[in-house]
Amino acid sequence: MLVGFETSDDGAVYRLTPDLALISTVDYITPPVDDPWWFGQIAAANSLSDVYAMGGKPVTALNLVMFPAKKLDMGLLKEILRGGSEKIKEARTSMAGGHSVDDNEPKYGLAVTGMVHPDHILTNRDCRAGDALVLTKPLGSGVLFNANRSGKLPYRELETVLPQIAALNNIAIETALNFNVHACTDITGFGILGHGLEMARGANVTIEMQYDRLPFYPNALDMYRKGETTGSNKANRQLAEGGWDASNSLTAEAEELLFDPQTSGGLLLAVPDSEADDLVAALHAAGVHAAVRIAQVVSNGRPAVKVV
Repeated sequence: MLVGFETSDDGAVYRLTPDLALISTVDYITPPVDDPWWFGQIAAANSLSDVYAMGGKPVTALNLVMFPAKKLDMGLLKEILRGGSEKIKEARTSMAGGHSVDDNEPKYGLAVTGMVHPDHILTNRDCRAGDALVLTKPLGSGVLFNANRSGKLPYRELETVLPQIAALNNIAIETALNFNVHACTDITGFGILGHGLEMARGANVTIEMQYDRLPFYPNALDMYRKGETTGSNKANRQLAEGGWDASNSLTAEAEELLFDPQTSGGLLLAVPDSEADDLVAALHAAGVHAAVRIAQVVSNGRPAVKVV
């Protein structure tokens, strides 16, 4: 076992031979939107992302399905699975079966197996002083999903960002691997600050995050201003307590975006400062247009995230 659960990494890695290791990961979610096809797309991309975050390539996927067969039309389940299957094919990954149970609420995701060379594994714990951090997708999807459910955000406004949320992180990682990536994770349920803090703690460094560089989906800040939030913001803030501080004066609503939980979020990549701008340019050229440099690893010592 090369990577287990001790570092809160995105997947487990087991070496089979000197040149081959397997990545194992599993994830499933409840519906972020009512549209079953988009649910399948987002859930599958979210599950596949953990393999990309380890620097690997997904090769097989197993469906994990929970569905209230006696309450909902089975046609909805067909659309969920169609969305997931199309995303799996886009990733050039083989659907190899799965498991289903009757449950009170729909849930869908994948158990994914990937491949990586044992010498090329990426983890969330190896960034170092002098690195820059590059983020590949905007933030704020959590509050947008909740705002749509509560009626504060019309579906037509949410629908415009669903393709970006459901986008695979394959192009991002394939592009990044042409550079000296020291560490990587994907931004999911703990938000940008929580996952940034995991990086800082794993490497025993301080990360200086520039708030005005953070990319947000349209309407995300406005939804917090309108009183919307998520069920995870409070818990994410508590998990980060004592590990972060803000030197600038953020509004309460702006601060909440640091803890907004992402579904199928982008990659957070640590590269030498001298390579960061070239990496961003390469990502833009490859079609990852939201990629932006957001932070600097400024010191070894107290593991923390400082928002400036």
